[in-house]
Amino acid sequence: MAQAQQSSGLSSCSGQTDGSMVYVAFLRGINVGGKTIVSMAVIKGALVDIGLSGVRTYINSGNVIFSTRSSDTNKLGARIEKALEERTSMRINVLVMDHKGLKKLVDAIPRNWVDDKTMRTYVLLLWKELDDRKILQLLPVRPGVDNVRYAPGAVIWQVDRKDIAKSRMNRIIGTPYYKQITSRSANTMRKLNELTAAPA
Repeated sequence: MAQAQQSSGLSSCSGQTDGSMVYVAFLRGINVGGKTIVSMAVIKGALVDIGLSGVRTYINSGNVIFSTRSSDTNKLGARIEKALEERTSMRINVLVMDHKGLKKLVDAIPRNWVDDKTMRTYVLLLWKELDDRKILQLLPVRPGVDNVRYAPGAVIWQVDRKDIAKSRMNRIIGTPYYKQITSRSANTMRKLNELTAAPA
């Protein structure tokens, strides 16, 4: 599964967060494999322009932390999608998760499932329409190679690096449900959990 090229890390934009909830917007399919290239500065500007505060981006795979008093993640996602389309003329799907949901998801990742020289661990974030334990029945898992588990909002997938060529998980690309999934490494998810727990 393609992994987005990482940039230097966290960039920030000051904003008022008093009384607000902290969220992460996960943008699907940008800056991966040389396709759908979008500057994180442009993305950040679009979110600031629609009144979101404390806007910060983390690496260039499309992770944006922000604060707002709004509590409807679906409406927030739609607002961000509209703002991005107006700014970039591209349709970019956005999944929004609050810190509480993110923490629960990160806590569900086994501690020994990491992303390092010995193994890869991805979190496949699911849009609402696909968010069900039954998703495991659709995945092309290869027994003894791919280890997967469902957690609300995601599927966590672990594979040893020596077995990546044997994995069948890349076969989800092109399936009807693939467009309702966006993936991040376990390392990225854990870092986002840390960043959203800390003051902006």
